[in-house]
Amino acid sequence: MTVTRKPVVEVRRSQRRRRTVSAYRDGERVVVLIPDQFSRAEESEWVDRMLARLAAREGRLARSDAELLARATRLIDLYLTEYGSAAAPASVRWVTNQNGRWGSCTPADRTIRISHRVQDMPDWVIDYVLLHELAHLIVPSHNAEFWALVARYPRSERARGYLEGVAATAAIP
Repeated sequence: MTVTRKPVVEVRRSQRRRRTVSAYRDGERVVVLIPDQFSRAEESEWVDRMLARLAAREGRLARSDAELLARATRLIDLYLTEYGSAAAPASVRWVTNQNGRWGSCTPADRTIRISHRVQDMPDWVIDYVLLHELAHLIVPSHNAEFWALVARYPRSERARGYLEGVAATAAIP
């Protein structure tokens, strides 16, 4: 049985804050920022909400390489079945050294690397980035055949738009 300890919570009230609530982790404690006019009941409700949001976010950030490989296998089964082992990567892993691209693939050794910046994005965006790199195992270039493989993913256009928006906001080329 796993016992999960509730973190130490520090609530900071602000007279300037009117409606918004935010929270962040500061070492071992969680700081929750709330409007000064909130009642004790509202404070308690918002502390619980913000702890749940932080836990969900941290759960997404804790995605493992093994989970990424399992996701790749599922995507191959759904969209690249007829390519069999040609679509199977030797390894798939999260990396922290890719700040100018979402993922990369080396067809020669069949390795795929996905930027850690994608970890906190919605699952359907992660799936798109991963399928994009898996398609490079079959077609190394960005030609029409490659884009036809990527287009098999029903949310490919939506995911591309999402990534373009993130890139534009962060001024990433």
